[in-house]
Amino acid sequence: MQFNYVVRTKEGETQSGVIDSVTRRVAIETLQSKGFIIFSLQPVSAAPIFARQIKFLQRVKQKELVAFSRQLSILFSAQVPLLESLHALAKQTENKYFGQIIFEIADDVEGGTIFSKALAQHQKIFSNFFINMVRSGESSGSLDKSLIYLADYLEKNYYLMSRVRGAMIYPAFIFSAFIVVGVLMMIMVVPQLMSFVSESGAEIPITTKILIAVSGFLSNWWWLLAAIIFGGAGYLYYFIQHSAVGRRQWDSFLLKIPVFGKKIMQKIYITRFAENLSTLIQGGLTILQALQISADVVGNQIYRAIIISAKEDVRIGNSLSVSLARFQLIPPLMIQMVETGEKTGSLDTILKKMAEFYGKELDATVDNLSQLIEPVLILVIGAAVGVLVASILMPIYNIAGSM
Repeated sequence: MQFNYVVRTKEGETQSGVIDSVTRRVAIETLQSKGFIIFSLQPVSAAPIFARQIKFLQRVKQKELVAFSRQLSILFSAQVPLLESLHALAKQTENKYFGQIIFEIADDVEGGTIFSKALAQHQKIFSNFFINMVRSGESSGSLDKSLIYLADYLEKNYYLMSRVRGAMIYPAFIFSAFIVVGVLMMIMVVPQLMSFVSESGAEIPITTKILIAVSGFLSNWWWLLAAIIFGGAGYLYYFIQHSAVGRRQWDSFLLKIPVFGKKIMQKIYITRFAENLSTLIQGGLTILQALQISADVVGNQIYRAIIISAKEDVRIGNSLSVSLARFQLIPPLMIQMVETGEKTGSLDTILKKMAEFYGKELDATVDNLSQLIEPVLILVIGAAVGVLVASILMPIYNIAGSM
């Protein structure tokens, strides 16, 4: 962002010019640090199109939020004032949009707004979990501990999801490449070979007939297939993102996918639930507040409904373990451990241990599936290539044999 300024220097001279700055506040600080007395500071009315930020591209990556949380916890623990810490982090972040947000939060804090309320002005970036952990630390006078808990949680969650995504990238890439190559062969190669086979009058095997039919459809109607695929994907995305029914059906489908549903997705949500609840309780929130926030950030509507139902049971006097025992998606081991935590008064510690346990189980599952997917994928692709090659070569051999 650019500002036109008029200032007086130490020598008493009047100067004017343009300064680049994330916010007006930072521009003032920059000019004052040079010993200037500011007469006027006005934002430039319009910037060239190429210099403007494209709004739909403005986003904060999870990795950047993790780094911000960890650095803020370190600075605050080192007794660096909050305002100074925020200014330092805003200046060093490479994401200009995120830097601008941090400066705005710093301006609010400097104006007398408490940190959690300043964060709440930017809920597209900072989740309810993040804001409530900060609010809890402010209320209990232990903001430094809350920031450490928060940074630890965000790091664990980020690395957990990174491992799961990383394990899926290789098979997804190989499968996509095979589909693209197969379609190109069907459109560009197979029609040339099949025209030769058809003209020869030789007997055509059933697999080759199927191949010719698929090739003809792709050659003539590829645009219709592309429209159906992209249109269907767009509708599915809109249905999931903008419909409560669609979101619930999609979340239910994720939990029922063979192997992946139970082995990976359920463990992800159980780990996230246990980690969230443990962190919030350690941060000083009541069990009802912790359950509500955990439900909001668990990331799955089915598990959200389970946690909300458990919260209502706890509200009327039931124990958390008894409430969770009603649901099949909660593992018996977790129910037993929660019951132990309630009896010993160490629910937060038990939940943390459970999150670590399921996190390790998830790591092992992802590693095993990663090793298993590769040979299975090779066999499937090899079989598909074999059928494709055989369908092309068999009629050619028939022609050669009849000559």
